Amino acid sequence: MAAFRILLLGGTTESAALAALLAGDARFAATLSLAGRTRTPRPQPLPVRVGGFGGAEALARYLHAERIDALVDATHPFAAVMSHNAAAAAEMAGVALLALRRPAWQPQAADRWICVPDMPAAAAALGAAPRRVLLTVGRQDLAPFVVAPQHYYVVRSVDPPAPDSLPPGAETLLARGPFELEEERGLLRHHRIDVIVSKNSGGSATQAKLAAARELDLEIVMVERPVKPAAPTVGNVEAAFEWLAARHARSSST
Repeated sequence: MAAFRILLLGGTTESAALAALLAGDARFAATLSLAGRTRTPRPQPLPVRVGGFGGAEALARYLHAERIDALVDATHPFAAVMSHNAAAAAEMAGVALLALRRPAWQPQAADRWICVPDMPAAAAALGAAPRRVLLTVGRQDLAPFVVAPQHYYVVRSVDPPAPDSLPPGAETLLARGPFELEEERGLLRHHRIDVIVSKNSGGSATQAKLAAARELDLEIVMVERPVKPAAPTVGNVEAAFEWLAARHARSSST
């Protein structure tokens, strides 16, 4: 019997873990699709395609042409456009869709979170008085902070941001998680950070900064997640693999 064909929309820790499970199982023939925003992605155990599809209709044509049996959306929690395109494309192509969405972080009793809906609101929440800010929002979401140049920014990013996207005088730290609590605590102290700006990405890779901020009694401006489309959803890799195994078993029995 032909292998169950899967397109895995990735770029997250969860997609990499699911890719490793799929690669070791002869029931599945999976392709991992990456947006291409990270210049040096980690090696993957599956065949990889890089770049966008050109919208929902183009993705639907790809699903049809490649005879995809299941589409797994394991993109970043803030990749709302891709998730909406995936949902629309799956419906157009008649392909089963699963969303693998890690749970959002939740504030603890001692946390000092200011929750905001988007990046402009995050920049405004920093206030008028100069502060020392750790920006951990990715290199593509820096523009709103350029208009708040009174602050001193430390920008942490996997890849170098474009120079014209940086707030005046910003310092750039190139680093890729996961990060440990001790190094996050040291970074905040070394740079004398007053406030962190973060997306509510969830997961464990960058969670240590939340604990470090809690210990040091620092504010966190937390950008809430965008709305994602309705879809069958699981919150972890094991559940996603079980869903795919069940779909495979169902297709094998028909």
